[in-house]
Amino acid sequence: MSHIHFIGGEKGGVGKSVTARLLAQYFIDHNVPFAGVDSDASHGALVRHYGDFSHFVDLRSNESADQILDRALGADRKVVVDLPAQSADALEQWLSGANVIALARELGTPITLWHVTDGGYASVQQLERALSRYGNSLAHVVVKNRARAKDFSQLESSAALAKLHALGGKVIDLPELDGTAMYKIDGSGASFWAGGNVGDGEHALKPLDRERVKMWLSRAYAELDKLDGSL
Repeated sequence: MSHIHFIGGEKGGVGKSVTARLLAQYFIDHNVPFAGVDSDASHGALVRHYGDFSHFVDLRSNESADQILDRALGADRKVVVDLPAQSADALEQWLSGANVIALARELGTPITLWHVTDGGYASVQQLERALSRYGNSLAHVVVKNRARAKDFSQLESSAALAKLHALGGKVIDLPELDGTAMYKIDGSGASFWAGGNVGDGEHALKPLDRERVKMWLSRAYAELDKLDGSL
């Protein structure tokens, strides 16, 4: 069954693209067919790191954004959409402009909105707005990015998180990857698999850094596994 995953969070710098890349690598490693959709023209991280699986769309253009649903309907696969910061309005306009959520439901294609967060005030408020906007018309996953914050008490005590649980949403932790390893992977445009397994070349990681990447992937995959059928 196809499934569309919008990786968002609205606020810049919370780790949306890292989460999208992680989900792409998870599907590759688990032999799950998927298509990557990069709607962040300013960074293009999903296309840069997983170019064999991904392409760009422009959420501001209906003709371009329609490719998201086309990808889901064209084959039985997961569609991972990396959303740019401040894209909530453009996404909502596309979803509502053609009744995309209802059509996807009718066609048996679930939609999940991922909220990547640093647990701060702005991020919590953005979660509240998204939950109020969509309610249970789609599924929700909150990703607490440990690379961006260590204290999530403001999120954990918020009305937004209570609302998420009431809607049946899920919460997972994204562990922090060693900064040197992440820096080298980002600089080379490599996949997370290559970061943990390729030992030669100009941008190759040192053996211990490669082990850190493998351990990070293992811990991150354990969190994704908690979502069970939600993927």
